[in-house]
Amino acid sequence: MKIFEHKCVAYLKRDLKFYESLDAISKYINFSIMRSEFAKQHTKEGFKHYSFSGFQPKEGDVKKGYYKSGETYTFTLRSLDEAFLDTLTTALRQNIDNPQILVVQTAKRVLNQHFISELYSVTPVIVTASNDEKGHQIFWTIEKDGDILKLQNQLQKNLLKKYESYYGKKLEPSQNFIQLLEIKNKKPQNIVMRKKDDEQTKRKVTFFGNKFKIVPNEDAVSQKLALVAMACGLGEKNSYGGGFCLGKGMR
Repeated sequence: MKIFEHKCVAYLKRDLKFYESLDAISKYINFSIMRSEFAKQHTKEGFKHYSFSGFQPKEGDVKKGYYKSGETYTFTLRSLDEAFLDTLTTALRQNIDNPQILVVQTAKRVLNQHFISELYSVTPVIVTASNDEKGHQIFWTIEKDGDILKLQNQLQKNLLKKYESYYGKKLEPSQNFIQLLEIKNKKPQNIVMRKKDDEQTKRKVTFFGNKFKIVPNEDAVSQKLALVAMACGLGEKNSYGGGFCLGKGMR
């Protein structure tokens, strides 16, 4: 197994508030994919097998609460699929008409499978706990659910499906891949999206999640699932920026 990674340098055409940034990057990526040879594959139901980080803030940005127009910022794209990621990053640089972002440079890195001792989620990890009586999703939080075993099972089930959908074969775990899970936030973290209902109407959609430190187990299956989390994201809504992870022990 390998992870393919591109560090992307983006020029901002306007100020972007922190809560707007994942939505802006997600839409930029999605538009670029739809102009590539992977457009038909992207519109199919199922996992997309990529994840991305938010922008890396500069000194002073956190205090202001936004990324500054006219500056360049980096974000990271990862995938299990090298051909897809190479094509995508080419399309990103050609997406010159976006009113918010322009990717001006990318740098590729290949990460081979090796032992991962810790995972840290940089963006909120979104997990659907249940649906309410109206069919609306209820996302896992301590306040809404609090069942840690359910959370761990949901995270593992999601990673197993991602692995199977990409490699076309199943893994047979003997235990949950998580040895230790620590919730790093005191309040739920969220990802805010703007969705078009029609040409005039945009509605705000909020996904609630958490940021975790995870110590994976040491067996082969657990380590493969940890690598899938690194490449494709942990939890759900990865194409919206959910669940991007950093790993300790990666070389």
